[in-house]
Amino acid sequence: MNYDNLKRYGFDERFIDEAKNFNEMQPARVIQHHGSIYKIVCEQAQLTASVSGKLSYAADGVLDYPAVGDWVMIDSVDTGTGNAVIRGILGRKSAFVRKAAGTANTEQIVAANIDMVFICMALSEDFNLRRLERYLTIAWDSMATPVVVLTKADLCDDLDGKLAQAQSVSVGADVIVCSSMEEDGYDSVKKYLKKGRTTAFLGSSGVGKSTLINRLLGEDVLKTNEVRSDDGRGRHTTTHRQLLLLPGGGIVIDTPGMRELQISAGNLGRAFEDIEELASECRFGDCRHESEPGCAVKAAIESGELEKERFESYCKLQRETAYVGLNSRQLENEKINRMFGSKSEMKQKKRHATEKKKR
Repeated sequence: MNYDNLKRYGFDERFIDEAKNFNEMQPARVIQHHGSIYKIVCEQAQLTASVSGKLSYAADGVLDYPAVGDWVMIDSVDTGTGNAVIRGILGRKSAFVRKAAGTANTEQIVAANIDMVFICMALSEDFNLRRLERYLTIAWDSMATPVVVLTKADLCDDLDGKLAQAQSVSVGADVIVCSSMEEDGYDSVKKYLKKGRTTAFLGSSGVGKSTLINRLLGEDVLKTNEVRSDDGRGRHTTTHRQLLLLPGGGIVIDTPGMRELQISAGNLGRAFEDIEELASECRFGDCRHESEPGCAVKAAIESGELEKERFESYCKLQRETAYVGLNSRQLENEKINRMFGSKSEMKQKKRHATEKKKR
């Protein structure tokens, strides 16, 4: 089989080779997900599908179920009724995973098998550097390439200033500006959208993700609402994740706005590469950047090279990632250790004090 249709949706040699291990089945990609019902696209058509009982029984958690962007193996295809059964999930090359909203210690796949993550942030009331750092931490961990997309430039009175601020915390990621109000306001986005490559659009509610995707599609496929006159924010309209094929051959995934973004796992080394490099210059390899002598991080904050708020954000995300997966007793012990210090940390502080006296 040539898979001409599926190749338009990103079905490359990696997935073609893996699909050969499933006899008498055919590949498909998940393009929508509603509860236990999936909408998929295979070589012949778009179908409605459900997970087989065997696959569901073997699943240990939410991550073992298909997500939008996943490549799955199906059988029982009936193009007359439009139904299919999902028997397997091909290995993910990337996934944007966050901790599910609420108090439950569960994870949620926002988008799978993505090549790029567009982190959309409006240049209006939504502009928040700390939230941007949070998105970047998860994006770098996803194995996809993050790009920061600053939207609604027409509503910004200090474009250069906010662009500089966004660039200062987006180490290693491109930062681009667009405005859906202008005819050519989204041209900066187009160069990133390539045939066969999948891009997930992420961001808070009302930042203009759906409006931007509609412009790229050339028609109003996704529902949008008017911008509110009081603060320049759009109203939240996307209610589910949806994968769409662009006229030029690129693939996009629209996602609902996230009111909160809790971290399940993250790559702080990439998102805060500047701080990690400073930490490597500290006198002590186990420096906590508090009261230790010869701390390069403290020196950078005092000189203005590093913003105190950025370092505090780094520390906060460090704590969050340390707490992931702990039960209530472990979580309490970890918090006590951070407040009062563990025995090993007390020994460390004594050693630093001794070193200081010797000098």
